[in-house]
Amino acid sequence: MILFFQVVCFILLAPIITGLVQGVDRIISARMQGRVGPPVLQPFYDIAKLFQKKSTVVRGSQNVFMIFFLVFMIFSGCLFFTGQDFLLFFFSLMLANIFLILGAYKGSSPYSIIGAQRELLQKMAIEPMILIMVMGLYFVTKSFSIATIATYPVLVIFYLPGVFLGFLYILTIKIRKSPFDLATSHHAHQEIVKGITTEYSGWALAFIEIAHLYELAVIFGMIYLFFGASPILAIVMIAVTYFFEILVDNTCARLKWGQMLKSAWLIALVLGVGNLVVLYFVR
Repeated sequence: MILFFQVVCFILLAPIITGLVQGVDRIISARMQGRVGPPVLQPFYDIAKLFQKKSTVVRGSQNVFMIFFLVFMIFSGCLFFTGQDFLLFFFSLMLANIFLILGAYKGSSPYSIIGAQRELLQKMAIEPMILIMVMGLYFVTKSFSIATIATYPVLVIFYLPGVFLGFLYILTIKIRKSPFDLATSHHAHQEIVKGITTEYSGWALAFIEIAHLYELAVIFGMIYLFFGASPILAIVMIAVTYFFEILVDNTCARLKWGQMLKSAWLIALVLGVGNLVVLYFVR
């Protein structure tokens, strides 16, 4: 019964909370750029407007992949917030993004295909660091259970500062902010040609936006794991981390895919693997 309640709470509350966070994100970004910005509920207005528009696709199978993307993103979030196995969650999250990429490949637009290729490159850039994160959390807590990791009595960040910094770096890629918004972008000047989501419209695009809200909730949960021993500190650090990502987004120009890939792997090697090696000899 408790498990069912947790699942329902995640499905209902996660997109509301992260939608409000994205609304605040837009306001802060606008103020950094000297603008007033949209209302805090603008992400919900955008999704509602998409549901009112007609969905036009070249191939109907695109929408099938999109639905699987949303379903597996919700499933991944349910696994995470019910404290299940971290590896199972990781592979489910990876599968969700694969469906998004396959849907983009089904489109006939060259922008969609290029977006899919760049999304694959982004996956190649971030997956090593996330795997290192999983290994580090297991090495500290001796468990792959997310519930066990989240309730570990000592702040995990004390043992894994390098892993956290590495995760912070690839987080910019994961949430698709500059300088790593290569496959798609949330900026207004790219709404017409938008990379991986170019071929989607109407309710299909609305489902993708909702899936991204669930994905953001999962990302916040992953940050929480490093500070789980102190829930208040964890919430504060989630807010600080996201503000840092907004700051980077508004102050950095976009990098080329090669620079992204090399830098992400270098960070994973130096900070991630280096942290694990030091931890192995110190503990």
